[in-house]
Amino acid sequence: MKRLGVVLLAMFVAAACGGDSNSQTPGETETPPAGKLVEVTFWHGFAAGANQDATNALVQKFNDSHTGKIKVTPVFAGSYDDTFAKIKTSITAGNTPQLVQIYDLGTRFMIDSKKVTPVQKFVSEDKYTTDLEPIVANYFTINKQLYSMPWNNSMPILYYNKDAFTAAGLDSSKPPQTLDEIRTMAQKLTKKDANGQTTQYGFGAAIYGWFLEQFAARADVEMCNNGNGRDKNATKLLSDSPQLVKVMDWWKQMVADGLALNTGRPTANAQTAFKAGRIAITLESTGFLGGAISGSKFQVGTGFYPRSETSTAGGPAVGGASLWIMSDHPAYEQRAAWEFVKFLETSENMAYWHTKTGYFPDTIKSQTDPVGAAYRASRPQFDTALQQLHQEKTDKATAGCILGVMAQARQENENAMEKILTGKNVDSKTALAGAVTAIQPAIDAYNQAVGVK
Repeated sequence: MKRLGVVLLAMFVAAACGGDSNSQTPGETETPPAGKLVEVTFWHGFAAGANQDATNALVQKFNDSHTGKIKVTPVFAGSYDDTFAKIKTSITAGNTPQLVQIYDLGTRFMIDSKKVTPVQKFVSEDKYTTDLEPIVANYFTINKQLYSMPWNNSMPILYYNKDAFTAAGLDSSKPPQTLDEIRTMAQKLTKKDANGQTTQYGFGAAIYGWFLEQFAARADVEMCNNGNGRDKNATKLLSDSPQLVKVMDWWKQMVADGLALNTGRPTANAQTAFKAGRIAITLESTGFLGGAISGSKFQVGTGFYPRSETSTAGGPAVGGASLWIMSDHPAYEQRAAWEFVKFLETSENMAYWHTKTGYFPDTIKSQTDPVGAAYRASRPQFDTALQQLHQEKTDKATAGCILGVMAQARQENENAMEKILTGKNVDSKTALAGAVTAIQPAIDAYNQAVGVK
């Protein structure tokens, strides 16, 4: 099945990169025929709920202000994975939407497809000031071009049970900053009942490859070669670096010593354990903040994503998704899609998006919007994420790795993490090196398909 998946991927990419005869640059035929209503189909990955409701509300607001000129139609295309698979198929078939939301893992493929118009072209033509947070812009900027517009973005932070800290004699205003500090605190936070059963573990987090990627960025080391795939297409995964071996050695020892609960791969398991008070410290996306506060009977504290050592200078990379304008449409339709993208980025609309969904206010100006400021005043824990965002430096390590097969690479890393945390005699270095070896054929097949040597 793995080999078949690689072959199919190569077919998708080869078809996608086989030509661009239907595309038009933004400078061609930007004016629609007289009296024509320009229609923009917008694929997104938000199922029914707060995120989809907020999306639909913003679309309606835009359409109301562009009556008779532009109409955006939002279409739920399935989960992030489903939407990504669907855009691959539509690229091959030549029936793409004008605008599509794609998660961060799809960045390299979207660029290599040669079926997108980088938003940088519109930014340059309009002399438009994006006002994006530098770290946010850093992920979606390759070769000095902003390829897609960041929209629903987040990053991981540390969560902790403030009440448990107080009960253990720890300062509840001072979360741990390093792995060593987590261990020291976990020794005081871990509790057992009269029968010797652990009722509260000091630490616990999902076996999630994204966290491993974040530990690399936090240590200011690259997760894949060629500048994290940003100088040119990456040809090798680097998840067996000494820094990440150290992280997994630490994590394995925490579990072995009974200080950490292994909650498995599903992120929901770790989230539930934290809210129930089973684990006192966890790692999660900022997207978990609302649920953590409303679903916990204790005071929730937040801190920066931990460092594997005290001397490193990096910071976590952003996650989430961005908006891509497809090039195989008339230029006036691409321009209409761009008008909608700009609309979403206004301070008022970004603040609305932030408060309704919990995603970052991606622009600097939107962070001072009164609505957003009031939202964060009622949730001061969210300011931790913004402070972390403002303090880290922008470089290729904190930009994050982009691979054409990044989703598969993350899965291989999770396979290795699971082996390390559940196996008795599994060496971290060997397991992580195994992930590097396992993903190599997929990387090679992808690069061959897009003409990278």
